[in-house]
Amino acid sequence: MNDIFRRAAQKTSRIAGSPMGFFVAILFVLIWAASGPLFNFSNTWQLVINTGTTILTFLMVFLIQNTQNRDAHAIHLKLDEIIRASGPARDEFIDIEDGTDEKLAMLTHEFNELRKTINEEIIAPAAEEEQK
Repeated sequence: MNDIFRRAAQKTSRIAGSPMGFFVAILFVLIWAASGPLFNFSNTWQLVINTGTTILTFLMVFLIQNTQNRDAHAIHLKLDEIIRASGPARDEFIDIEDGTDEKLAMLTHEFNELRKTINEEIIAPAAEEEQK
């Protein structure tokens, strides 16, 4: 079941995100709009587009979320492999996406301080040297 859903979600997201998918959506809206005079712009005519787009949007949310989850997972695995393969990197970053908000805030602060230090020690003097 998971494999069927995965393949269907990937294929649907590729089609929906393609220029052809966009063209089909525009075509659908144009056909609906052009049919307005035929149905005297009735409430039922309006209900067709509202219901159709609501259902489509509802279903697409799940497909998009599935695709994003898979992509994020794959990226994390690739980054984990880079961290594992590089010697001086800290292993604590391998599963950082599962860390607490406090841990993420602490690491963010640490990197902000590191960025300031690099700016003061390397970038600022180099910029002054260029101005001379």
